Amino acid sequence: MHVSSTVAAWIAIGAAAVAVVSLLVGIACYVALRRVRTAQNVLLGATSGGKGDLVDFAVSLQARIDELHRSIDDLASRVSRTDQRMDQAVAKTGIVRYDAYENSGGHQSASVALLDASRTGVVLSAIQGRDYARIYIKELDRGRASVALSPEEEDAVERAMGS
Repeated sequence: MHVSSTVAAWIAIGAAAVAVVSLLVGIACYVALRRVRTAQNVLLGATSGGKGDLVDFAVSLQARIDELHRSIDDLASRVSRTDQRMDQAVAKTGIVRYDAYENSGGHQSASVALLDASRTGVVLSAIQGRDYARIYIKELDRGRASVALSPEEEDAVERAMGS
């Protein structure tokens, strides 16, 4: 009987070891399952106190991002329109003072060029004499005048484009 009690003891020890290992595996599985359930509750919003789940948050966030993209596109088109208007605004000016007549002195005559970025605009010339003053306006379209420009007017245009 001695041999059989020894074998039975070893079998009992083996069964106890298997039971302990099984218990440890069961505890590890329980802890892993608990972590998964906690993560699932966070995802589904069960622990957020009715504030919604992450899926709802992601959907609302995507809607806000889409709205942001629409706003950016709207701003880009507005900036483009503003750039076009700025290109057509008077942005370049040049002035030349000179003596239109000999012996008049003091550089009393002047030519002023008022142009946009494409050299379109007007050149104003005020010619001062002793007894009179005359004002001339000449239009420019992309740098071409409908009436020939005087050297002083051409100088005013060049100064405007250089500014």
